[in-house]
Amino acid sequence: MPEYKKAQEDMDKYSEKWVIDIQAKYSELEKMRQQFQQEEILLTADMKRERQKAIDDKEAEVKELNNKVFGLNGLLFLKKKEIMKSILDDIYKACEKVARQKQLMFIFDKASDMSMIYTDPRHDYTDYVMEALGISLKEDKNQNNQVTKPKK
Repeated sequence: MPEYKKAQEDMDKYSEKWVIDIQAKYSELEKMRQQFQQEEILLTADMKRERQKAIDDKEAEVKELNNKVFGLNGLLFLKKKEIMKSILDDIYKACEKVARQKQLMFIFDKASDMSMIYTDPRHDYTDYVMEALGISLKEDKNQNNQVTKPKK
């Protein structure tokens, strides 16, 4: 599904940018620590406390930023939710359409963490859902299960 691939690429770009930003902040923090260790013997007790407080504050700031971006309900999670919403809505509508046509009560997501020890292939409706999404599954000898949009 090209839309999913594009969304995943966008998410990777956002994630990479945030990782770079946070790594830069951790590098700054490490430089502050090294500089403090090098100059520690020359500093008065008050200066040591000030420097240590500055290092502690910087560390708290970086940890907070890391949590704000990558934590539960962080910026990355919210961005993914925003980007994936329309795709997931399309998938839901396609599943609903197939369920109504085939008079199904349930459609399970095989890609989820839910364990299924055995499933009868007769009850695999993946192709129908893909068709409802306008996606055809063609097997190419050089590539395994390449998904392409049908030509109009």
